[in-house]
Amino acid sequence: MGNEIAGKTYDWHLLKRILAYTKPYKTVFYWSVWLTIGVALVSPLRPLITQITVDDFILKNNTNGLAWMISLMVVLLFVQTAIQYYHTYLTNTLGQSVIKDLRSDVFNHITKLKLGYFDKTPIGQLITRTVSDLETIADIFSEGIIVIIGSILQIITIMAVMFYQDWRLTLVVLIPMPFLVLATYIFKEAIKTAFQEVRTQVGLLNNFLQEHISGIRVIQYFAREQQEYKKFEAINKEHCDAHIRSNWYYSIFFPVVEIISALSIGLLVWYGSKSIINNQISPGVVVAFIMYINMLFRPIRELADKFNTLQMGMVGADRIFKVLDTNEKTINTGTLKPATLKGDIKFKNVFFAYADDSYVLKDISFEIKEGETLAIIGATGAGKSSIINLLNRFYEINSGEITIDNIPIKDFDLNYLRSQIATVLQDVFLFSDSVANNISLNNPEITLTQIIAAAKEVGAHDFIMRLPGTYQYQVQERGATLSTGQAQLLSFIRAMVYQPKILVLDEATASVDTETEQLIQAAIEKLMKGRTAIVIAHRLSTIQNADKILVIHQGQIVQQAS
Repeated sequence: MGNEIAGKTYDWHLLKRILAYTKPYKTVFYWSVWLTIGVALVSPLRPLITQITVDDFILKNNTNGLAWMISLMVVLLFVQTAIQYYHTYLTNTLGQSVIKDLRSDVFNHITKLKLGYFDKTPIGQLITRTVSDLETIADIFSEGIIVIIGSILQIITIMAVMFYQDWRLTLVVLIPMPFLVLATYIFKEAIKTAFQEVRTQVGLLNNFLQEHISGIRVIQYFAREQQEYKKFEAINKEHCDAHIRSNWYYSIFFPVVEIISALSIGLLVWYGSKSIINNQISPGVVVAFIMYINMLFRPIRELADKFNTLQMGMVGADRIFKVLDTNEKTINTGTLKPATLKGDIKFKNVFFAYADDSYVLKDISFEIKEGETLAIIGATGAGKSSIINLLNRFYEINSGEITIDNIPIKDFDLNYLRSQIATVLQDVFLFSDSVANNISLNNPEITLTQIIAAAKEVGAHDFIMRLPGTYQYQVQERGATLSTGQAQLLSFIRAMVYQPKILVLDEATASVDTETEQLIQAAIEKLMKGRTAIVIAHRLSTIQNADKILVIHQGQIVQQAS
């Protein structure tokens, strides 16, 4: 993360990809551009009107004309306010609309990545990408490129009017300009480094929070609150210091700009007074030039900040598009979606390694016929769960072949394949949603009637009815408000309502107490009936009715029994 800032400000290919997201909002984009031009063109009008008012009405005691000019100024002020309002509103609307679509694309992409990607990518980093980094892209439109273009147009317009009115006076007041350009450049480079550090610290803070809040039980079990607090304090202090350093550069830059602006006004008063005395210019010109200087220096001062905003947006875009360009998806070239699936499973000489040649499965071969139950036992790390991951194509095998009904699993449409396999894990994940939605996973094709029928089969209907709100009871994150047994029961209902052809129980009753296990054992038998089942377990009660048993040791089958 540390070196991603450099060289991203003018990445036109990246900017083109971002602008592609404005296509559905062309009208808003074009209006934003036209209003930007409008703001630039309207800017010099007030000083011009002020000059005319001073020279032709105030100095000539024309009170009637003065009233008209003041009215014109008020009207112009309202017009400028309206243009600025719609400009700000539309650019922000455009930015938020773009990141809404982009965030949807990022989330959709992330959910389709291989599990292997998540094995090596911190979740906190992905959260930073989809939240903080995306917000910087919104700033490209609200505070970045459009505002930069507007500021440059405003500077060009104002300087053109100044040179047209009096080129000598303009050259005099612009004498301090090189100092402003130098100060702006130094500030831009300094704040770039500071922003880089801020973004790095934001990522570290997000990673730490996500990891430690997810693991809060471990922290409290081992009374590590104080030690982890000290770690957080250190990271939080670095985060705070990074922000303070960036603010320090602002606290120096803005006063420097004010001093340079004051020098310009001082030169204006000196040279302008001499010119007025010599009847070379009118007093109104000097008054107008004071306004011009303020209007000129403000966008120049803001340009450095806006360029850094644009740069941070480009860096955020670069990080986000790196996620979108991640090609770690399971290749879905299969097209088969048979109306019926028997469920015959065959592993033939399968080798698999998560990384390099460190094989976790070595020459695995077995076969399960339709409706049979295969039990797989072995020590932790023997490779049992890897077999399930390969069957679902969460990972790809290194060599060998896996077939269902004598068809290689790669030939099946990926979504179809996974829809035919229901997996019940030891560690049940429940979302912050209702009980019913956690069971159906918000599938509109699964009715509440089906959910209730499945719950009754599993024997969980009574406990659900005792919950406040019954099937509409809001389960907290990861099922924190339910017992382990209750959460496991919901996972069995979830498997049952999806009516899979292949059922996988991966240590599904390992965390369930004996009473709950007895409650669901009959339901498991019902669920297995007519289905091909793979059971990974330690408890004899779960595997005693299996048709076949495999013993796995260090990635190899050491014993088979029927």
